[in-house]
Formats: sequence, C-alpha cells, structure tokens
Amino acid sequence: MADSTASPNPAAHNHADRPVYVIGGGPGGLAAAYALRAQGIRAVVLEKSDRVGASWRRHYDRLHLHTTRRLSGLPGLTIPRRFGRWVSRDDVVRYLEKYAEVHELEIVTGVEVSRVERSADGTGWLLHATGGRELTGRAVVIATGTNHTPRIPDWPGRDTYTGELLHAADYRNAQPYAGRDVLVVGIGNTGAEIAVDLVEGGASRVRLSVRTAPHILRRSTAGWAAQYTGVLVRRLPVGLVDRLAGPVSKVSVPDLAAQGLPRPDTGLYSRVKEGSIPVQDVGLIDAVRKGRVEIVPAVESFEDGKVVLAGGDRIGPDVVIAATGYVRSLEQLVGHLGMLDARGKPVVNGARTPKDAPGLYFTGFTNPISGMLRELAIDAEKIAKTVAKAVRKGQLA
Repeated sequence: MADSTASPNPAAHNHADRPVYVIGGGPGGLAAAYALRAQGIRAVVLEKSDRVGASWRRHYDRLHLHTTRRLSGLPGLTIPRRFGRWVSRDDVVRYLEKYAEVHELEIVTGVEVSRVERSADGTGWLLHATGGRELTGRAVVIATGTNHTPRIPDWPGRDTYTGELLHAADYRNAQPYAGRDVLVVGIGNTGAEIAVDLVEGGASRVRLSVRTAPHILRRSTAGWAAQYTGVLVRRLPVGLVDRLAGPVSKVSVPDLAAQGLPRPDTGLYSRVKEGSIPVQDVGLIDAVRKGRVEIVPAVESFEDGKVVLAGGDRIGPDVVIAATGYVRSLEQLVGHLGMLDARGKPVVNGARTPKDAPGLYFTGFTNPISGMLRELAIDAEKIAKTVAKAVRKGQLA
C-alpha cells in the first residue's frame, strides 16, 4: 500500500497519465480503487485522516455488522471465516487494512479535498485539496460516506444547557456511564444499540427518546439473516414488499405499544425508500419489554438544566447522548455542480453519472435494504467497468 502524506504532483501527468481520484478511504473508496485497478486504470485514493477506515475506527466498541460476513466482503478479498458471521468493528478495520495492503492500493493520507470542479480545459476534473494542492484527474469517485459530520439538532436552549451532552460519534462504551441516568435521543440502529449497551454496562436508568416509531427486525430468525430477505426483495415493487413485511413482523416482533413503541403505520420498504432503515434487534426488544430501556417522547428543548419532551414533561438525566445521525457535507465539495437534491444527497449513484458531468461518480450514499457493503462492492465494479469503457472510447481524457 502506497500510504503517504506526500501528494501526487499533477504537473507531472499528461492527459494519458491522469489517474482516477477516489475521495475517501473507507470501504466504498477502497473497493472502487481495486475495481479500477483490475480494469487497468490507475486509481489514487485521497484520505483526509492518517489511516484507512477512519469512520469505522470512530464507531462504538460493541458494534458488529448487521449484514453477514459472506455478503459483506469487497471485490477481490473475502472476509476471513474466523471473524464470525457478524463481523466486529475491530475486525472490519483489520479487513480494510488488509484489503489495501493485499491489493497494493495507491493511497495518499492526510489529504482532504475541499472542492471538485471541471478542469480549465474541460477534459477532466480539478480537485482543490489540503495545502493548496490542485490535482487533475480524468475521473473522480466520491466515497466520503454518510457518516461524515455528526449532527446534533439545534434544539432551543441547547447552547445554554449545562448538563453533559454528546453525540453518539463520541460514545465508545458504557463504562463512563455506570450508575448514571442516561437519555439516548434517536432510535436508529446506533441509538438502539447504545441504549442496550448502557443497560448491560450498568447505567442506573436508560431512557430512549423516540420521535417516530421505527420498524424493528430480528437480525436473524432460525438462522435466516434479515439481509437475505433484503437481497431477495430489493427489486420488487415497494407496495408489495410493504404488504409482505407486515405479517412477518407481527409474527417475529412482539407488540411494544404498551411500552411506547407502537407498530409503524407506514410500510417497511416505503420507509427505506425515504431513507429510514429498519432497526435490527440486538437486545432492544427484550430490554424494552422488561422496562430496562424506557421509551419517552421526542426532545423538544432544553430549559433550566432540564430536557423538555414533546407533551411538556421535563426530565433531568445526568447525560444526554444524541444518536441523531450525520450530514453528508457534500455541499462545499460539489454543491456548485448541481449534483445534490434538497436533502444534500447525490442525484445519481453508482455507475450513473449526469450528462453534464462525465466522469464524476458517487458511491455509498444510499441506504440499501440489501446491505451497504454488498452494494458498495457491486457499485465499485460497475463504476470501474463504466470508466474503462469511457476511456477506451476516448470519452475520458
């Protein structure tokens, strides 16, 4: 792995030597770089941190993939069997390091790209990067991911709240919260798992603030992973999947309405298409049924050292952990190119590229029901084949 903080010198390349730049050294970026290399195209990964897999290294300690090992490997290297069916965070990081090493990927660390625009001669892409660098590539793959910048809602009174408030990105394990009263805000997979972790780690009280009740799935039922179903149904009509999922959910997941988690009134796949992934159960159902995790309404504001909930109740936890997601932060990078929708999400993904922006690709900005790593692997090979075809036709200088 050519892993260095030195930057390639764009002046040294004529058009034929221009690499494809891959922005982001996570799974999507590494997979794209390998797939491009396999097509005979030079790919250079630009990673702003000092190591690959930076966002994975920041996740909480107990995290495991919710997708199976077999369906989570990237092109050209399977995940070792010894990592088990549900791969841990640390083993994901080990796998990404090994992936970069085995494939001898060209990776430049410590370089953050701030803006991407068409090159002056219109034949490629100009990247503005750390230290005033200007890099010119024949194509660009943006793989900075959805876990880019932690987002804490601008709740009224938040700035004057004197209690302990942190984003889930800063949560590692339950040890600092043993014996303490903790409020977790947000019931995505991260919030749900942190709540369970806190209960098991000895927090004196754990409340989980929920604005919209999620769909909850068993990660695996009688050995059948929920991901397998996701792969099978991903191409089916949304309405049909919604109708199929309803009865299955009622059989496999108990009614938690009495505990504050009613079944959602919108379909599972409809929610996925809106960007809301189901919560995979890693202990939440049991913890809620037993009252160890208490469901409370959404947070409305902070006032006089208290947290004000929807409905007016005020509570005074020792710690508030905001599992309130991330923003993609693509506006500065490509916002001027007209590539983003109203939510800041790329309007194209994978091998598709806008007609007025040939050679600009995005990967890893969807929430596929069939598993993120699986789709990143598929996207990487599609992007590489599309780029190789365009190069052969002389469409990418």
